[in-house]
Amino acid sequence: MNSYSSKLVENAVNELSRLPGIGKKTALRLALHLLKKEKVVAESLGNAIIKMRDEIMFCSECFNISDSEVCEICANPKRNKETICIVEDIRDVMAIENTGQYTGVYHILGGIISPMDGIGPNDLNIDSLINRVSNGNIKEVIMALSTTIEGDTTNFYIYKKLKDLNVEITTIARGVAIGDELEYADEVTLGRSILNRTPYESTLSN
Repeated sequence: MNSYSSKLVENAVNELSRLPGIGKKTALRLALHLLKKEKVVAESLGNAIIKMRDEIMFCSECFNISDSEVCEICANPKRNKETICIVEDIRDVMAIENTGQYTGVYHILGGIISPMDGIGPNDLNIDSLINRVSNGNIKEVIMALSTTIEGDTTNFYIYKKLKDLNVEITTIARGVAIGDELEYADEVTLGRSILNRTPYESTLSN
């Protein structure tokens, strides 16, 4: 049990330790580090977090985080608007962007179908995806969800919704070991799996 000579430090440590990957020892080190710095450093950090939380927006087209109604990727005229890559969350977009191998746009589901966790299709951004494909000039939809039972279930559900529309449905290469989550895959491997994507229908017979 930790003993603090200051309740203010203890409160700061408790709040910092709520962050993922931050234990009490690391939280204490961060708190003491901020105490050593000029007051403006702590104020700048606090203001940045508050401003992010208050002003962050989600793209009206793909649900990516954005400083405006439409994110920089969707607004970029150089991106291929005919190709949509379906991902689970924002971290997957960041991972794929870091590969430099994808020039299309995205659609963030906000999770995957998981009955055990009480998450169904209506809890995700699936209807908006169907509308994008139905109403837009979309030629290809890339499934880039995690290689888990939940990810596969979500892929299949979306496939059934899209298969009668005039769109090519592909998936990132399953022959490449990318792990369960895209954010943990190295950039070269992930980039190769995107470039070597295959028709989704070919995975149904496996």
